[in-house]
Amino acid sequence: MSQEPRNTEHDNSRDAPEPCPTEGKREPPAEEDLAAAFVRETEVIEESIENGKKVRRKGIYLLPNLFTTSALFAGFFSVVAGINGDFTAAAVAIFIAMVLDGLDGRVARLTNTQSAFGAEYDSLSDMLSFGVAPALVAFTWILQDIGKTGWVVAFLYVACAALRLARFNVQLGSVDKKWFIGLPSPSAAAFVAASVWTFHSFDAEAFGFKLLMLFVVATAGILMVSNIRYYSFKEIDLKGPVPFVVLLAIVLGFVVISVEPSVMLLLLFGAYVASGPTLAAMRKMKHSPPSS
Repeated sequence: MSQEPRNTEHDNSRDAPEPCPTEGKREPPAEEDLAAAFVRETEVIEESIENGKKVRRKGIYLLPNLFTTSALFAGFFSVVAGINGDFTAAAVAIFIAMVLDGLDGRVARLTNTQSAFGAEYDSLSDMLSFGVAPALVAFTWILQDIGKTGWVVAFLYVACAALRLARFNVQLGSVDKKWFIGLPSPSAAAFVAASVWTFHSFDAEAFGFKLLMLFVVATAGILMVSNIRYYSFKEIDLKGPVPFVVLLAIVLGFVVISVEPSVMLLLLFGAYVASGPTLAAMRKMKHSPPSS
């Protein structure tokens, strides 16, 4: 009996696996891709000119921006303390913001971590700490008792602070570093904060003090947008040697301020605010032609 030969040839067309409909398509990992996409879409990219070439840099410098964030927090704390009626803490927070604001720029220059992002972030922080916070603290303490005039003057201060910061950013690098054009916003804020701190400490809430605070806030605001020059202290060399008596004077200054901080700070910043108009008047008198 003959056996029919079996076809043992492998049928490739029958045994081959069917192609997967998703073959060739990449499936992104769920968790990792979401995080990577968030980092990529929120990344800060700056373009700058270095050695004549355009350079693109990703990310931000952490150290100077930490100081700026701390100053921003101090300004926000001042606003909250003012709303809650703790005006002493609100005034102190403005001075803390002032110190931190002075440190972030110096840290950036010392560590060579200046950036356009840091400059813009610093301006926004200054707007809250030295624009909104002093005006709101002064308004919630005493200016609101004057009615519409009180909040109009408070808004005038805020608007002048915004204009001052915008003008400073535009003129950066084109003016003499020895002088500020207009009263610097941190000094204006310190003058208002020291006034609130001092008058509130002595329970000075008579109508005359309300008018005085009205004058203080309005004057500080107008001086910020004026063309009056103020000494910037940027020419002081902190790295070079100084006479021993300078250190003694600094120690004496701390001792005097610690006796009555609010009054001493008010006198200090009041003198700086008055120095601009005083020097401007002296220069005008010096250059005015003698009367015949």
